[in-house]
Amino acid sequence: MTSTDSKSADVVIVGGAVMGSSTAYHLLADPGFKGRVIVVEKDPTYQLSASALSAASIRQQYSSAVNIRISLYGIRFLHSIGDHLEVDGERPEIGLREGGYLYCATEAGASILAENQALQAAEGADILFMKPEELKSRFPWLNVEDLAAGTWGRSGEGWFDGWGLLQAFRKKARSLGAEYVTGEVAEIEREGGRIVAVRLKDGARIACGALVNCAGSGGRAVAAKAGLEIPVQAKRRYVFTFSCKEPVENCPLLIDTSGAYVRPEGEGHFICGASPEADMDPDWSDEDPASQEIDFSFFEEFIWPALAHRVPAFEAIRPGRAWAGPYDMSLLDHNAIIGLAGGFDNFYLCNGFSGHGLQQAPAVGRALSELIVHGGYRTLDLSELGHERVVANRPLLERNVI
Repeated sequence: MTSTDSKSADVVIVGGAVMGSSTAYHLLADPGFKGRVIVVEKDPTYQLSASALSAASIRQQYSSAVNIRISLYGIRFLHSIGDHLEVDGERPEIGLREGGYLYCATEAGASILAENQALQAAEGADILFMKPEELKSRFPWLNVEDLAAGTWGRSGEGWFDGWGLLQAFRKKARSLGAEYVTGEVAEIEREGGRIVAVRLKDGARIACGALVNCAGSGGRAVAAKAGLEIPVQAKRRYVFTFSCKEPVENCPLLIDTSGAYVRPEGEGHFICGASPEADMDPDWSDEDPASQEIDFSFFEEFIWPALAHRVPAFEAIRPGRAWAGPYDMSLLDHNAIIGLAGGFDNFYLCNGFSGHGLQQAPAVGRALSELIVHGGYRTLDLSELGHERVVANRPLLERNVI
Protein backbone atom coordinates (compact mmCIF):
# COMPACT_ATOMS: atom_id res chain seq x y z
CA MET A 1 0.00 0.00 0.00
CA THR A 2 1.58 3.31 -1.03
CA SER A 3 1.32 6.68 0.61
CA THR A 4 -1.41 7.75 -1.84
CA ASP A 5 -3.69 4.85 -0.97
CA SER A 6 -6.84 5.45 1.03
CA LYS A 7 -9.08 2.66 2.31
CA SER A 8 -12.00 2.22 4.62
CA ALA A 9 -13.39 -0.59 6.74
CA ASP A 10 -16.25 -1.10 9.11
CA VAL A 11 -13.76 -2.44 11.66
CA VAL A 12 -10.02 -1.83 11.73
CA ILE A 13 -8.04 -4.09 14.06
CA VAL A 14 -4.54 -3.02 15.09
CA GLY A 15 -2.48 -6.17 15.67
CA GLY A 16 -2.91 -9.41 13.77
CA ALA A 17 -1.57 -11.96 16.24
CA VAL A 18 -3.88 -14.34 18.09
CA MET A 19 -6.21 -11.72 19.63
CA GLY A 20 -6.54 -9.64 16.48
CA SER A 21 -7.04 -12.67 14.27
CA SER A 22 -9.55 -14.26 16.66
CA THR A 23 -11.54 -11.01 16.71
CA ALA A 24 -11.43 -10.76 12.91
CA TYR A 25 -12.62 -14.36 12.55
CA HIS A 26 -15.44 -14.01 15.04
CA LEU A 27 -16.65 -10.77 13.45
CA LEU A 28 -16.80 -12.28 9.98
CA ALA A 29 -18.36 -15.53 11.25
CA ASP A 30 -21.20 -13.63 12.94
CA PRO A 31 -24.32 -13.72 10.71
CA GLY A 32 -25.22 -10.26 11.97
CA PHE A 33 -22.05 -8.68 10.58
CA LYS A 34 -21.98 -7.75 6.88
CA GLY A 35 -19.06 -5.33 6.93
CA ARG A 36 -15.42 -5.17 5.97
CA VAL A 37 -12.53 -5.94 8.33
CA ILE A 38 -8.96 -4.72 7.89
CA VAL A 39 -6.23 -6.02 10.20
CA VAL A 40 -3.11 -3.85 10.45
CA GLU A 41 -0.03 -5.86 11.44
CA LYS A 42 3.42 -4.29 11.57
CA ASP A 43 5.27 -7.62 11.42
CA PRO A 44 3.52 -10.43 9.52
CA THR A 45 6.29 -12.85 10.56
CA TYR A 46 5.12 -12.44 14.19
CA GLN A 47 8.67 -13.25 15.28
CA LEU A 48 8.47 -10.93 18.31
CA SER A 49 4.84 -11.56 19.24
CA ALA A 50 3.79 -13.15 22.52
CA SER A 51 1.57 -15.51 20.50
CA ALA A 52 4.66 -17.07 18.92
CA LEU A 53 7.01 -16.95 21.91
CA SER A 54 4.92 -17.95 24.92
CA ALA A 55 4.68 -21.34 26.64
CA ALA A 56 1.19 -21.80 25.08
CA SER A 57 -0.96 -23.34 27.78
CA ILE A 58 -4.52 -23.23 29.11
CA ARG A 59 -5.86 -23.53 32.65
CA GLN A 60 -9.01 -23.05 34.67
CA GLN A 61 -7.13 -22.58 37.93
CA TYR A 62 -7.99 -18.95 38.51
CA SER A 63 -9.51 -17.32 41.57
CA SER A 64 -12.00 -15.14 39.67
CA ALA A 65 -15.10 -16.62 38.07
CA VAL A 66 -14.81 -14.58 34.88
CA ASN A 67 -11.34 -15.96 34.12
CA ILE A 68 -12.49 -19.51 34.84
CA ARG A 69 -15.42 -19.11 32.45
CA ILE A 70 -13.19 -17.66 29.74
CA SER A 71 -10.90 -20.68 29.90
CA LEU A 72 -13.74 -23.20 30.09
CA TYR A 73 -15.03 -21.68 26.87
CA GLY A 74 -11.49 -21.76 25.48
CA ILE A 75 -10.92 -25.46 26.10
CA ARG A 76 -14.25 -26.31 24.47
CA PHE A 77 -13.20 -24.27 21.44
CA LEU A 78 -9.82 -26.01 21.26
CA HIS A 79 -11.50 -29.42 21.48
CA SER A 80 -13.49 -28.61 18.34
CA ILE A 81 -11.01 -26.32 16.60
CA GLY A 82 -11.23 -28.30 13.38
CA ASP A 83 -14.96 -27.63 13.15
CA HIS A 84 -14.53 -23.91 13.79
CA LEU A 85 -11.44 -23.12 11.74
CA GLU A 86 -11.50 -25.57 8.84
CA VAL A 87 -10.56 -23.99 5.52
CA ASP A 88 -11.07 -25.80 2.20
CA GLY A 89 -11.24 -29.16 3.91
CA GLU A 90 -8.07 -28.58 5.95
CA ARG A 91 -8.61 -28.89 9.68
CA PRO A 92 -5.96 -27.28 11.89
CA GLU A 93 -4.01 -29.37 14.38
CA ILE A 94 -2.60 -27.70 17.48
CA GLY A 95 -1.36 -30.75 19.41
CA LEU A 96 -3.48 -30.11 22.49
CA ARG A 97 -2.22 -32.17 25.42
CA GLU A 98 -4.33 -32.14 28.56
CA GLY A 99 -1.64 -32.88 31.13
CA GLY A 100 -3.16 -30.49 33.65
CA TYR A 101 -1.70 -27.78 35.83
CA LEU A 102 -0.37 -28.74 39.25
CA TYR A 103 -0.26 -25.90 41.78
CA CYS A 104 1.81 -26.66 44.89
CA ALA A 105 1.28 -24.97 48.24
CA THR A 106 2.92 -24.91 51.64
CA GLU A 107 0.84 -24.60 54.80
CA ALA A 108 0.62 -20.85 54.31
CA GLY A 109 -1.03 -21.17 50.89
CA ALA A 110 -3.11 -24.32 51.33
CA SER A 111 -6.30 -22.52 52.40
CA ILE A 112 -6.15 -20.25 49.35
CA LEU A 113 -5.80 -23.27 47.07
CA ALA A 114 -8.81 -24.85 48.78
CA GLU A 115 -10.93 -21.71 48.31
CA ASN A 116 -9.88 -21.41 44.68
CA GLN A 117 -10.61 -25.07 43.97
CA ALA A 118 -14.09 -24.76 45.45
CA LEU A 119 -14.87 -21.87 43.11
CA GLN A 120 -13.35 -23.67 40.13
CA ALA A 121 -15.40 -26.80 40.82
CA ALA A 122 -18.56 -24.72 41.27
CA GLU A 123 -17.95 -23.25 37.80
CA GLY A 124 -17.61 -26.72 36.30
CA ALA A 125 -13.82 -27.06 36.12
CA ASP A 126 -12.36 -30.53 36.73
CA ILE A 127 -9.82 -29.54 39.39
CA LEU A 128 -8.82 -31.84 42.26
CA PHE A 129 -7.62 -30.71 45.70
CA MET A 130 -4.92 -33.14 46.84
CA LYS A 131 -3.08 -33.76 50.11
CA PRO A 132 0.66 -34.56 50.08
CA GLU A 133 0.12 -38.32 50.17
CA GLU A 134 -2.22 -38.10 47.18
CA LEU A 135 0.29 -35.96 45.30
CA LYS A 136 3.06 -38.47 46.00
CA SER A 137 0.91 -41.36 44.90
CA ARG A 138 0.03 -39.76 41.57
CA PHE A 139 3.41 -38.09 40.99
CA PRO A 140 6.03 -40.30 42.70
CA TRP A 141 8.91 -38.15 41.44
CA LEU A 142 7.58 -35.10 43.35
CA ASN A 143 9.17 -33.87 46.59
CA VAL A 144 6.22 -33.24 48.92
CA GLU A 145 8.10 -32.87 52.21
CA ASP A 146 7.39 -29.14 52.51
CA LEU A 147 3.96 -29.22 50.81
CA ALA A 148 0.59 -29.07 52.52
CA ALA A 149 -1.57 -29.39 49.40
CA GLY A 150 -1.81 -29.19 45.65
CA THR A 151 -4.49 -28.70 43.02
CA TRP A 152 -4.39 -30.52 39.72
CA GLY A 153 -6.49 -30.21 36.58
CA ARG A 154 -7.61 -33.73 35.78
CA SER A 155 -8.98 -32.58 32.41
CA GLY A 156 -9.42 -29.34 30.52
CA GLU A 157 -5.93 -27.98 31.27
CA GLY A 158 -2.68 -28.41 29.43
CA TRP A 159 -0.65 -27.02 26.56
CA PHE A 160 -0.74 -26.74 22.79
CA ASP A 161 0.92 -25.26 19.70
CA GLY A 162 0.39 -21.51 20.10
CA TRP A 163 1.85 -20.74 16.68
CA GLY A 164 -0.59 -23.21 15.18
CA LEU A 165 -3.54 -21.52 16.89
CA LEU A 166 -2.46 -18.09 15.65
CA GLN A 167 -2.08 -19.32 12.07
CA ALA A 168 -5.41 -21.16 12.19
CA PHE A 169 -7.29 -18.03 13.29
CA ARG A 170 -5.48 -15.93 10.70
CA LYS A 171 -6.10 -18.34 7.83
CA LYS A 172 -9.78 -18.68 8.69
CA ALA A 173 -10.24 -14.92 9.05
CA ARG A 174 -8.67 -14.35 5.63
CA SER A 175 -10.84 -17.05 4.07
CA LEU A 176 -13.90 -15.16 5.35
CA GLY A 177 -12.70 -11.90 3.81
CA ALA A 178 -10.44 -10.20 6.36
CA GLU A 179 -7.78 -8.07 4.69
CA TYR A 180 -4.36 -8.05 6.34
CA VAL A 181 -2.32 -4.91 5.74
CA THR A 182 1.36 -4.71 6.66
CA GLY A 183 2.02 -1.42 8.39
CA GLU A 184 2.39 0.42 11.67
CA VAL A 185 -0.11 2.93 12.99
CA ALA A 186 1.50 6.35 13.24
CA GLU A 187 -1.58 8.45 13.95
CA ILE A 188 -5.18 7.96 15.05
CA GLU A 189 -7.71 10.55 13.86
CA ARG A 190 -10.36 11.38 16.41
CA GLU A 191 -13.45 13.55 16.27
CA GLY A 192 -14.81 13.96 19.78
CA GLY A 193 -15.55 10.49 21.12
CA ARG A 194 -15.21 8.77 17.76
CA ILE A 195 -12.19 7.35 15.97
CA VAL A 196 -12.58 8.16 12.28
CA ALA A 197 -9.35 6.83 10.77
CA VAL A 198 -5.85 5.53 11.32
CA ARG A 199 -2.85 6.71 9.37
CA LEU A 200 0.10 4.39 8.85
CA LYS A 201 3.78 5.25 8.87
CA ASP A 202 3.91 5.06 5.08
CA GLY A 203 1.19 7.72 4.94
CA ALA A 204 -1.69 5.44 4.02
CA ARG A 205 -5.04 6.34 5.61
CA ILE A 206 -7.72 3.83 6.60
CA ALA A 207 -11.09 5.21 7.60
CA CYS A 208 -12.94 3.09 10.14
CA GLY A 209 -16.36 2.58 11.66
CA ALA A 210 -14.73 1.04 14.74
CA LEU A 211 -11.16 0.56 15.92
CA VAL A 212 -9.94 -2.40 18.01
CA ASN A 213 -6.60 -2.23 19.84
CA CYS A 214 -5.10 -5.74 19.78
CA ALA A 215 -1.51 -4.53 19.55
CA GLY A 216 -0.05 -6.72 22.29
CA SER A 217 3.20 -5.25 23.60
CA GLY A 218 2.45 -2.11 21.59
CA GLY A 219 -1.06 -1.69 22.96
CA ARG A 220 -0.22 1.15 25.32
CA ALA A 221 1.40 3.16 22.52
CA VAL A 222 -1.60 2.64 20.24
CA ALA A 223 -3.99 3.81 22.96
CA ALA A 224 -1.83 6.88 23.56
CA LYS A 225 -2.19 7.88 19.89
CA ALA A 226 -5.93 8.16 20.57
CA GLY A 227 -5.25 10.27 23.68
CA LEU A 228 -5.89 7.43 26.12
CA GLU A 229 -3.53 6.21 28.84
CA ILE A 230 -3.88 2.55 29.82
CA PRO A 231 -1.89 0.82 32.61
CA VAL A 232 -0.20 -1.74 30.39
CA GLN A 233 3.58 -2.24 30.26
CA ALA A 234 5.50 -4.60 28.01
CA LYS A 235 7.71 -6.81 30.17
CA ARG A 236 10.38 -9.33 29.22
CA ARG A 237 9.86 -13.02 29.96
CA TYR A 238 12.27 -15.91 29.41
CA VAL A 239 11.56 -19.47 28.39
CA PHE A 240 14.35 -21.96 29.10
CA THR A 241 14.59 -25.52 27.87
CA PHE A 242 16.43 -28.55 29.23
CA SER A 243 16.56 -32.31 28.90
CA CYS A 244 16.49 -34.82 31.74
CA LYS A 245 17.73 -38.40 31.44
CA GLU A 246 15.78 -39.74 34.43
CA PRO A 247 12.08 -40.32 33.58
CA VAL A 248 9.52 -37.91 35.01
CA GLU A 249 6.36 -39.73 34.00
CA ASN A 250 3.05 -37.94 33.41
CA CYS A 251 4.49 -34.56 34.33
CA PRO A 252 1.84 -31.82 34.33
CA LEU A 253 2.53 -28.12 34.04
CA LEU A 254 3.95 -27.76 37.53
CA ILE A 255 3.78 -24.47 39.43
CA ASP A 256 6.23 -24.61 42.32
CA THR A 257 5.74 -22.68 45.57
CA SER A 258 8.63 -20.46 44.42
CA GLY A 259 6.67 -19.36 41.36
CA ALA A 260 8.84 -21.29 38.90
CA TYR A 261 7.00 -23.44 36.37
CA VAL A 262 7.97 -26.40 34.21
CA ARG A 263 6.19 -28.58 31.69
CA PRO A 264 7.12 -31.37 29.25
CA GLU A 265 7.99 -30.57 25.66
CA GLY A 266 8.50 -33.95 24.03
CA GLU A 267 10.05 -37.10 25.46
CA GLY A 268 12.67 -36.23 28.09
CA HIS A 269 12.56 -32.51 27.28
CA PHE A 270 11.07 -29.64 29.26
CA ILE A 271 10.46 -25.91 29.14
CA CYS A 272 10.41 -23.66 32.20
CA GLY A 273 10.31 -20.09 33.39
CA ALA A 274 9.15 -17.74 36.14
CA SER A 275 8.11 -14.15 36.75
CA PRO A 276 10.87 -12.06 38.34
CA GLU A 277 10.31 -10.00 41.46
CA ALA A 278 8.74 -6.64 40.67
CA ASP A 279 11.91 -4.65 41.36
CA MET A 280 13.89 -6.91 39.02
CA ASP A 281 11.32 -7.16 36.21
CA PRO A 282 12.84 -5.89 32.94
CA ASP A 283 10.89 -4.01 30.27
CA TRP A 284 10.59 -5.19 26.68
CA SER A 285 10.84 -3.16 23.48
CA ASP A 286 10.33 -4.41 19.94
CA GLU A 287 12.79 -1.79 18.74
CA ASP A 288 15.58 -2.29 21.30
CA PRO A 289 17.54 -5.56 20.92
CA ALA A 290 19.16 -5.01 24.32
CA SER A 291 15.74 -5.31 25.97
CA GLN A 292 15.31 -8.73 24.32
CA GLU A 293 18.48 -10.31 25.70
CA ILE A 294 18.33 -13.46 27.82
CA ASP A 295 19.52 -13.46 31.41
CA PHE A 296 20.82 -17.02 31.85
CA SER A 297 21.69 -16.32 35.48
CA PHE A 298 17.95 -16.21 36.21
CA PHE A 299 17.75 -19.88 35.22
CA GLU A 300 20.95 -20.90 36.99
CA GLU A 301 20.37 -19.04 40.25
CA PHE A 302 16.60 -19.20 40.69
CA ILE A 303 14.64 -21.48 38.35
CA TRP A 304 16.89 -24.54 38.29
CA PRO A 305 17.45 -24.73 42.08
CA ALA A 306 13.72 -24.35 42.72
CA LEU A 307 12.77 -27.04 40.24
CA ALA A 308 15.51 -29.40 41.40
CA HIS A 309 14.19 -29.08 44.94
CA ARG A 310 10.66 -29.91 43.85
CA VAL A 311 11.65 -32.63 41.35
CA PRO A 312 14.94 -34.27 42.45
CA ALA A 313 15.35 -35.81 38.97
CA PHE A 314 16.00 -32.27 37.72
CA GLU A 315 19.24 -32.05 39.68
CA ALA A 316 20.96 -33.66 36.68
CA ILE A 317 19.87 -31.94 33.46
CA ARG A 318 21.32 -30.66 30.22
CA PRO A 319 20.30 -27.04 29.51
CA GLY A 320 19.09 -26.32 25.99
CA ARG A 321 18.13 -23.26 24.01
CA ALA A 322 16.29 -20.30 25.51
CA TRP A 323 14.42 -17.29 24.24
CA ALA A 324 12.86 -14.07 25.45
CA GLY A 325 9.48 -12.67 24.54
CA PRO A 326 7.07 -9.84 25.37
CA TYR A 327 4.55 -9.99 28.19
CA ASP A 328 1.97 -7.20 28.10
CA MET A 329 1.36 -6.79 31.80
CA SER A 330 -1.72 -5.09 33.22
CA LEU A 331 -0.21 -2.98 35.99
CA LEU A 332 -3.57 -2.55 37.73
CA ASP A 333 -4.36 -6.19 38.49
CA HIS A 334 -2.74 -8.59 35.97
CA ASN A 335 -6.08 -8.94 34.19
CA ALA A 336 -6.88 -7.90 30.63
CA ILE A 337 -8.68 -4.67 29.74
CA ILE A 338 -11.47 -5.62 27.34
CA GLY A 339 -14.27 -3.64 25.73
CA LEU A 340 -15.21 -0.09 24.88
CA ALA A 341 -12.76 2.55 26.06
CA GLY A 342 -14.19 5.17 28.40
CA GLY A 343 -15.03 8.42 26.61
CA PHE A 344 -15.23 6.75 23.19
CA ASP A 345 -18.09 5.52 21.03
CA ASN A 346 -16.14 3.14 18.79
CA PHE A 347 -12.68 2.44 20.26
CA TYR A 348 -12.35 -1.03 21.74
CA LEU A 349 -9.54 -2.27 23.99
CA CYS A 350 -8.07 -5.76 24.06
CA ASN A 351 -4.90 -5.26 26.06
CA GLY A 352 -2.83 -6.31 29.07
CA PHE A 353 -3.40 -10.07 29.06
CA SER A 354 -0.47 -10.69 31.41
CA GLY A 355 0.44 -14.06 29.91
CA HIS A 356 -3.13 -15.33 29.41
CA GLY A 357 -3.64 -14.21 25.80
CA LEU A 358 -3.42 -17.47 23.88
CA GLN A 359 -5.78 -19.36 26.17
CA GLN A 360 -8.24 -16.48 26.35
CA ALA A 361 -8.24 -15.66 22.62
CA PRO A 362 -11.25 -17.79 21.61
CA ALA A 363 -13.59 -16.33 24.22
CA VAL A 364 -12.30 -12.75 24.01
CA GLY A 365 -12.43 -12.64 20.21
CA ARG A 366 -16.03 -13.79 20.30
CA ALA A 367 -16.97 -11.40 23.10
CA LEU A 368 -15.49 -8.39 21.32
CA SER A 369 -17.24 -9.29 18.10
CA GLU A 370 -20.56 -9.50 19.95
CA LEU A 371 -19.95 -6.15 21.60
CA ILE A 372 -19.19 -4.52 18.23
CA VAL A 373 -21.97 -6.19 16.22
CA HIS A 374 -24.77 -6.46 18.78
CA GLY A 375 -23.87 -3.75 21.28
CA GLY A 376 -23.51 -6.17 24.19
CA TYR A 377 -22.12 -9.49 25.34
CA ARG A 378 -24.16 -12.58 24.47
CA THR A 379 -22.02 -15.68 25.05
CA LEU A 380 -19.92 -14.56 28.03
CA ASP A 381 -20.29 -11.40 30.07
CA LEU A 382 -16.82 -9.87 30.28
CA SER A 383 -17.92 -6.55 31.74
CA GLU A 384 -15.83 -7.19 34.89
CA LEU A 385 -12.76 -6.81 32.66
CA GLY A 386 -13.96 -3.52 31.20
CA HIS A 387 -12.10 -0.22 31.09
CA GLU A 388 -14.48 1.16 33.73
CA ARG A 389 -12.55 -0.62 36.49
CA VAL A 390 -9.36 1.09 35.33
CA VAL A 391 -11.00 4.53 35.42
CA ALA A 392 -12.37 3.78 38.90
CA ASN A 393 -9.04 2.25 40.05
CA ARG A 394 -10.97 -0.87 41.04
CA PRO A 395 -8.67 -3.90 40.60
CA LEU A 396 -10.15 -7.33 39.91
CA LEU A 397 -8.40 -9.56 42.42
CA GLU A 398 -6.70 -12.60 40.90
CA ARG A 399 -4.68 -14.73 43.29
CA ASN A 400 -3.34 -17.22 40.77
CA VAL A 401 -0.87 -15.04 38.91
CA ILE A 402 2.16 -16.75 37.35
